[in-house]
Amino acid sequence: MAKSQDQLRVRAAWLYYIEGMTQSDVGKKLGVNRITVTRLLSEAKKRGEVVIRIKSELTELIELQQQLQDHYDLEQAIVAPMEAIEDDPTRVIAAAAGTYVSNLMENGMTVGVGWGKTLHAMLPYIEEKPLSDVRVVSLLGGIAQARRFNPAEFAWQFAELFEAEGYLISAPAVVDSPQTRHALLENCGLDQILQLAEACDVALLSCGGITSLTTSYRSGHITESDRQSLIAAGAVGDFLYHFLDKDGNIVDHPVNNRSISMSLDRLKRVPRKVLMSGGREKIEILRASITSLAPNVLITDEITARTLLETADAKTGRAVAAAD
Repeated sequence: MAKSQDQLRVRAAWLYYIEGMTQSDVGKKLGVNRITVTRLLSEAKKRGEVVIRIKSELTELIELQQQLQDHYDLEQAIVAPMEAIEDDPTRVIAAAAGTYVSNLMENGMTVGVGWGKTLHAMLPYIEEKPLSDVRVVSLLGGIAQARRFNPAEFAWQFAELFEAEGYLISAPAVVDSPQTRHALLENCGLDQILQLAEACDVALLSCGGITSLTTSYRSGHITESDRQSLIAAGAVGDFLYHFLDKDGNIVDHPVNNRSISMSLDRLKRVPRKVLMSGGREKIEILRASITSLAPNVLITDEITARTLLETADAKTGRAVAAAD
């Protein structure tokens, strides 16, 4: 009896998975009802008699995404395919981010936006669609010069994609002193914009390294002397001009007291934070930003994803060795 049942189960699995029959057709072939076929197939999988393998170049990406989610406690990781380590990952990350944001946007949302090369490159990949009652809030000040990578310009272009209301901070991203910053926030109504940002449903953010001439330094926000002193203070990069050390702590440096952007404490209260960035020079700031910001979603490229996991494993290994 047991042998007969085993044979029936394996025959059902063969007809369904190999020959591609429907469960109803399998039932007719074997002389049993559809419920019995379902039970036989389920039992075959439990016993390991049926092994399903997905063969696709995307399989490794799915595995990478799951590993990132598990290791960094993310709700979702999106990994864009990229093969050559010498390539600039901006475009592939931007394309993946554009698809994600297109699906994310809906009526009645308030969206906070940062800035940077990756965010700007995302714009052509976003599906333009009219929405109602949508607000787009820039999370940091702008720059005086008319440049391509301007926080205000990015926020405005993003808002136009959805026929949304745009709220911009009409002040420089970095001012000359903490006193000027305080005066602008308290006396010019700029803090009201940042308070509005606290009501954001989602914040779209990128981060920048400090070892090379990234957007912040090319645009003249941070001088070379400031960059060098930030490195000496332990900074590995920034997001929204919050300069962090490798452990995700804000470094003790005057620049952090002169930036006009949403504070880290306020930003942490935004229910959905999406961090999108990648590249060899951003590994340390990505790890620091994940620690400090605790984003829900990370969008990056596969080489950066592998490096984030490899460096994390290396650090864990050293920690275990030290404990031994």
